[in-house]
Amino acid sequence: MNYFTHAHRWIDRDDCDPYWLAGLAVPDWLGVAARRTKCRTKHVEPSFDDTDPRVAALARGVAQHHDDDRWFHETRAFVELNMQFSRRIVAHCSERTDLRASFLAHVLVELLLDDVLVQQNEARLGHYYQRMSEADAGWVAAQIEGFSGKTVGRLAEFIDKFVELEFVADYAEDRLLLFRLGQVMNRVRLPGLPESFGELLPEFRQQVAARSDELLLAPPAARTFWPPRA
Repeated sequence: MNYFTHAHRWIDRDDCDPYWLAGLAVPDWLGVAARRTKCRTKHVEPSFDDTDPRVAALARGVAQHHDDDRWFHETRAFVELNMQFSRRIVAHCSERTDLRASFLAHVLVELLLDDVLVQQNEARLGHYYQRMSEADAGWVAAQIEGFSGKTVGRLAEFIDKFVELEFVADYAEDRLLLFRLGQVMNRVRLPGLPESFGELLPEFRQQVAARSDELLLAPPAARTFWPPRA
């Protein structure tokens, strides 16, 4: 899952907490700001019922992120779309191996699902960023450093940029989505995309939209970490 998909079922709730939303985003933020630092469920579980509600919300959000990713990546729809996209990318880009294609397919399913959810009610994306802006980025970064026991680099700065730029909105436009994909490829040191790659996006958008309900169907074993126990 990507940022908005992780958050979409929570942002309209009266008890939605900005530090819970931040926790949902933390593992992906670290993937950009401090790639060698991981914040796992085992790191945050001791803080689930911390007396500081911000700590408890942040910790539980991190755990929810990991559980959501676990079942999401095992759904039949995700596996099948990943394979289909990968084959199309290999054929279109004349890839010698499917390494880059598989990575791209994985990322595209997640980004395009974000956009499907945003397009259902665009005002919810603004609400998401508004709630995120209420979290203290410096405090979040310091807390994640404490949870993980490792440096988090420029995490606080990245969180502020994340809120300022609102780049999830860019996924709606092919040109901007390609730009964001190029940033991802550069970050993981994979070759960039050919200009013709955009020709694949309308087809991919339709396929993700058609299977969005399947992608979001959590299994009975899925866990929910919110709200904290009283």
